[in-house]
Amino acid sequence: MPTPHETLLSRIAGRQAQAAVIGLGYVGLPLAVELARAGFRTVGIDLDARKVEALNAGTSYIGDIATADVAPLVTTGRLRATSAFDVLQDCDAVSICVPTPLSKTHDPDLSYIVAAADQVAKHVHAGMLIVLESTTYPGTTEEIIAPRMVSGGLTVGVDVFVAFSPERIDPGRTDYVLKNTPKIVGGMTPACREAVVALYRCVAQQVVPVSSAAAAEMAKLLENTFRAVNIALVNEVLMMCDKLGLDAWEVIQAAATKPYGFMKFTPGPGVGGHCIPLDPQYLSWKLRSLNYNVRFIQLAEEVNASMPAYWVNKVSEALNEHTKAMKGSRVLVLGVTYKPDIDDLRESPAIDVIKLLQQRGAMVSFHDPFVRSLAHEGLAVPHVDLTAEALAASDCVLIVTNHSSYDWAWVKRHARLIVDSRHVVASL
Repeated sequence: MPTPHETLLSRIAGRQAQAAVIGLGYVGLPLAVELARAGFRTVGIDLDARKVEALNAGTSYIGDIATADVAPLVTTGRLRATSAFDVLQDCDAVSICVPTPLSKTHDPDLSYIVAAADQVAKHVHAGMLIVLESTTYPGTTEEIIAPRMVSGGLTVGVDVFVAFSPERIDPGRTDYVLKNTPKIVGGMTPACREAVVALYRCVAQQVVPVSSAAAAEMAKLLENTFRAVNIALVNEVLMMCDKLGLDAWEVIQAAATKPYGFMKFTPGPGVGGHCIPLDPQYLSWKLRSLNYNVRFIQLAEEVNASMPAYWVNKVSEALNEHTKAMKGSRVLVLGVTYKPDIDDLRESPAIDVIKLLQQRGAMVSFHDPFVRSLAHEGLAVPHVDLTAEALAASDCVLIVTNHSSYDWAWVKRHARLIVDSRHVVASL
């Protein structure tokens, strides 16, 4: 009689395994689509009824996934969605792709992971693979996921298989997507690693196994801590060059001509998105619990968090040079999403920039081709059509997000005063 491990591997190899993805956001939906494409009957689970309804209608609600890719999978019955967790009892593999925000005190909020794991535990059975994809601190898979899967007498690595595989989705990116981005996987045991490698080799061109789930968790945090620290470095270089009377972008571009030993990062109004501002804090929190002070992360956060105020001060200085006070001045913010060409507002520095401008008495409006309202961010800021008249009527135009659809030469012609945090107009 085959063991649960052998049965699972056989069902994966024969595309007989049924897969579930918990959380159908920027990470979960692409994974569910790729699993279905690979031939697995896949069910997505989400508590948002609008996502469930849209997916079951064959419609994508995420810019990175085309409706044309979703519809055939739904029509053929390989992909569906539900809010009911009891479908897990028929699933062989479950991937957890839920949010991992920070609390107001910057402590990890694992409530979404815990809730998802508790639901899986109600339906866990021999021969099931459970993979956590949500970014979190090293040890989460072992401390949070695994204990819940063995409460009924099952054994990890023998009856059930637990692993971590960090998501690497970069919203808006088309050159690297789930399929051609190397997929790191780490299992709780060698058998767990073998199972997760077998599953994800079906959806990713390259799978990178590491020795443990904790190593995979740490690798993800290193990736984004590396970016956060280097963004903070060039942000501070910007401020240093400001003091020295130098053009920071010229300096960075010159340094970037070195063919080795240098990686180009550029300054801006801060960092945004779900990963860069948050992930290093998970690592910092974990190390604080071990009585270790993660100085680089703390300093990087301090520098990056100061950038909205830096650019608001630049607006004030520019207005002063034109004999205007900040209070009562009309400031038009161009771009409010956290990066170009997407509709994602998560942790966008534009939100802090606008709040600081309002606190200093500016009359703020904004334009963004992907966002029509900031009401859900708690901001009462009018969205204006981007016209020559709107630009000319503004005392200052502040460029926060450099969407590719903007005609910067046209903006430069019609705006009276521009503060350019992305160096898109200054280079014209």
